Amino acid sequence: MSVRRVVTGHDDNGKAVFASDDLVDPVTLDLLPDTEFYRLWGSEETSHFPDDGSAPSAIQYFPPVGGFRFGIFTVAPDSVVMLEDLDIEAALTEMEQKLPGLAGHMDPENPGMHVTATIDYEYVVSGRVVLELDDGATRELVAGDTVVQNGTRHAWRNPWGDPCVMVVVLIGAHHDGV
Repeated sequence: MSVRRVVTGHDDNGKAVFASDDLVDPVTLDLLPDTEFYRLWGSEETSHFPDDGSAPSAIQYFPPVGGFRFGIFTVAPDSVVMLEDLDIEAALTEMEQKLPGLAGHMDPENPGMHVTATIDYEYVVSGRVVLELDDGATRELVAGDTVVQNGTRHAWRNPWGDPCVMVVVLIGAHHDGV
């Protein structure tokens, strides 16, 4: 499925205009089957206006201090498993190419667990998901629930049969532990 992204900007006189109206395809990874990442917008720094609505630079998956990311993230059910003959090295290379920096934040000893120097705002659009913190504490979230993630070590788990779709906004922050 593609997601429509409409972007506004300003013309040379400062008048509001539609800068683009595009379909954004999900980023998918062999390492995370049935998981989708929609990279909708982001910047490495604070925005300045007026601008023409051109997409700013947002190379790394997680933003630096002053940067931000906006996207949609689908958490596949835990029952979805990797291919048995998956070349892990090739899959990690693919992850780094498609979502630069994501793998480096993951805990290889505890799959899915990660920590970032960001404050994250998440909204559950559909499905259910479990947010697990590093001490094993959990909260079940359902459609309509929100999360404010303050640079904590966490993982998303989906023990149900349907995917969970979340809208996410990531804001770069100072984090002494990362």
